[in-house]
Amino acid sequence: MKIATIIGARPQFIKAAVVSRVFADSSEVEEVIIHTGQHFDSNMSDVFFDEMQIPKPDYNLNINGLGHGAMTGQMLESIEKVLIKEQPDWVLVYGDTNSTIAGALAAKKLHIKVAHVEAGLRSFNMSMPEEVNRILTDRISDILFCPTEQALKNLEKEGYKNISAKIIICGDVMQDAAVFYDSQSVQPKFKVPSKFILCTIHRAENTDAKERISAIFKALENISERTPIVLPLHPRTKGKLISINYDFKNSNIIFIDPVGYLEMIWLLKDCSFVMTDSGGLQKEAYFFDKYCITLRDETEWVELVNNGFNVLAGANYEKILQYAEEFSTKNKEGFEKKLYGNADAGEIILSELLSFINKK
Repeated sequence: MKIATIIGARPQFIKAAVVSRVFADSSEVEEVIIHTGQHFDSNMSDVFFDEMQIPKPDYNLNINGLGHGAMTGQMLESIEKVLIKEQPDWVLVYGDTNSTIAGALAAKKLHIKVAHVEAGLRSFNMSMPEEVNRILTDRISDILFCPTEQALKNLEKEGYKNISAKIIICGDVMQDAAVFYDSQSVQPKFKVPSKFILCTIHRAENTDAKERISAIFKALENISERTPIVLPLHPRTKGKLISINYDFKNSNIIFIDPVGYLEMIWLLKDCSFVMTDSGGLQKEAYFFDKYCITLRDETEWVELVNNGFNVLAGANYEKILQYAEEFSTKNKEGFEKKLYGNADAGEIILSELLSFINKK
């Protein structure tokens, strides 16, 4: 069985590390890795392949720095050429990026079967490009690998019982990664405070809206006067802050360059709690027993909110301060729950793909 794996962004590198390792251990699988180049900063791309022992991509399309339409269109064209050459049995896509929908569309147009990892997730906010990507990718996939029961319920509400796609609850591949790489975490190369909050900001809904990014960073500055905030700075966020004349020189926030996954695990394990607009980091906080303030108005990981591990603060200055105060003293409880499976998602994905092929 030949599988073409499409990746392009940091979270996809981590997920692929899990599943590609399972594929490599199987004598029945040949994997071709296609990197779209969506994340092109070496600190956000190359380092993940090196430190996580992911096989180097067979193809790097180097498509980045474009608007959504141009980026997705160029990816679709370039991926199609690779698929025609490689003739895989499956195209495997992850998550909700432009790389995801481009890979799924290219495969479907060529009548190649599509498997979507992280299917069924919904934020119910159609203004988010990620929401559009995940809905469209689900609809044209042949196997939908859902990380949670809620993801399955979302698909059922959308009528997927009447659609000829196989739906599997496999658990979350990010939990597989957290378990596997836990003991390999690496301390970042800067002086880490003895107590700190870990924060990341990169979503377009925040960075592209002056009011939101201003309110968020006003709250972060306030909080950092009492507790240090460590913030790996995404290139997009840095550019937007410069455009609004953010005063880096007099900021209390500890800005650092983007870090690798093993360094991020170390920061997660050592921090007091997490503040982020990242979908993946919300879960990673939970995997390492940390509460999370989500700087968005909604989340696809509703089970974290329902169980009290996560709160939605959006870009509301008062809410951000309130939740930060609460989490600074809140005792940890309930983290032993298994919301995302048993860290065997990679094995389930391989088994289902092989079963699907064999039944044909």
